[in-house]
Amino acid sequence: MMIDSQFPIVVSEILKLFYSGKGNTVSELIEKIKIINPCHFNLENHHPYYEYKMKNFLTDSALGMTPNAIWTGNYDANGGYIIVKEDGDILCYHIYNRNEFQDYLYDNTKLETPSSSRHGFGEIYTSGSEQLFKLNLQVRFI
Repeated sequence: MMIDSQFPIVVSEILKLFYSGKGNTVSELIEKIKIINPCHFNLENHHPYYEYKMKNFLTDSALGMTPNAIWTGNYDANGGYIIVKEDGDILCYHIYNRNEFQDYLYDNTKLETPSSSRHGFGEIYTSGSEQLFKLNLQVRFI
């Protein structure tokens, strides 16, 4: 919610699509989210609401936000970000190249299913009169 008050709605829809086998790359899942439009945005002028929210999430995650700490909005990386690709190529994004960095993250990340036993998700449990299960969100580079 620190990124955007409606982002939990977006994440829940992304997880439903991912775990239903309807995509795994961030960009393809966001394309499907735009069609569903779970936040009921007026999209007739083609504003990139969902892409913007996801790019901010990916940027915050890459630069310091972790699941086990309260996110204050302060980045751990101050100067830039270095990415070493599988083929050995090195990409360097200075903080001034924020838009390029965000585009790279958006175009080169995917959701992945982590170990259910290690992370304790996927099993049905009862809470009061409801049966529930937890889903994990794990984002990786392609």
